[in-house]
Parts: sequence; C-alpha cells; structure tokens
Amino acid sequence: MIETLISSKTRIKLLMKFFLNSQNTAYLRNLEDEFGESTNAIRVELNKFEKAGFLASSARGNKKMFSVNTLHPLFSDIHRIILKMTGLEYVVDYVLQRIGDLNQVYLVGKLCKGQDTNIIDLVLVGDRLNKPFLLEQIEKAEKKLNKKIRYVHFTCSEFDLEKIKEPGVHPLLLWSK
Repeated sequence: MIETLISSKTRIKLLMKFFLNSQNTAYLRNLEDEFGESTNAIRVELNKFEKAGFLASSARGNKKMFSVNTLHPLFSDIHRIILKMTGLEYVVDYVLQRIGDLNQVYLVGKLCKGQDTNIIDLVLVGDRLNKPFLLEQIEKAEKKLNKKIRYVHFTCSEFDLEKIKEPGVHPLLLWSK
C-alpha cells in the first residue's frame, strides 16, 4: 500500500526500522546485513533522512549510529502511518481494548525491530482476560490483515519487562491502561 506513495524500498525499510519503534538504533553495516542491500543505497537514504531532520546521528566508537528524531514535527504522524501500514493500529483499536482487564500490550519480535514480517508478536499483561473472545478477535484480525498474530499472556503479578527483552531490542509499548 505505501509502496504506491514511496517507491524506494530502502526508504520504506528505514521508515519501518526507525518510526515503528523509536528506540531502535542502527549503523550502516548493521542495516546492510539486515536489509540485504548495498551500503550505498542505504547511505543515500540515511543522509536524506538526516538532512531533513528525521534522523539524528552520533558517534559510537568508529560507528555512526542513527536513531529517529522524536522531536521532529512529523514524527507522530509518520509513526501513526507506520502503525496503520503494519496493522498494529487495527489490532490495538479493535481487538486488544475489548478483551477484559488488560493493563499493557507490548510488541516484540521482528516487527518490533522494524523488519517487515507476516507475524505480529505481542505480549499481553493483565488479569482475567476473556480468552475465548480474544481468540475470536485475533482470528478476525488475522483475516483482515493477512498476518498471523502470536501472543503470550502474563498476569500483572507475573510480568517482568526484563523477561521479554531480547538483546539489542527494546519492546515497544503499544497500549497501556
């Protein structure tokens, strides 16, 4: 869908990487490995984003690290577009808010890293969830989005943010009560 507006696949991958989860950081060689594209194509797009103020950079050793500029006036608009593009907005608005006593929802996995995938991995935190209704709503969402949704559920007393962290990836808080 967004490919109609933005023809550069590299640019779309960078938007996903940085604007879906604002805590993501990366450097050129890391992005080359992740995207499977030439460093030149990635460098050109990174420079454009940095010049426009969408990305900030800092030196970490001999690496130039990039991160999104959350203070950019268009950050929240682009973030919402990426949420819509990935289907996460639909999942949060129409599925998760209706399943019972839910306190928090985190995005984890490949999508959290900003990588395009057909699987949405969620961590649900809350007590007394209506699981039959949840399964029914997930099935509807999967058909609408043409993606699979996996989830793990923790009660409030069981949940520890450290349990869901992966090396180099910050879980993205999608929803909180």
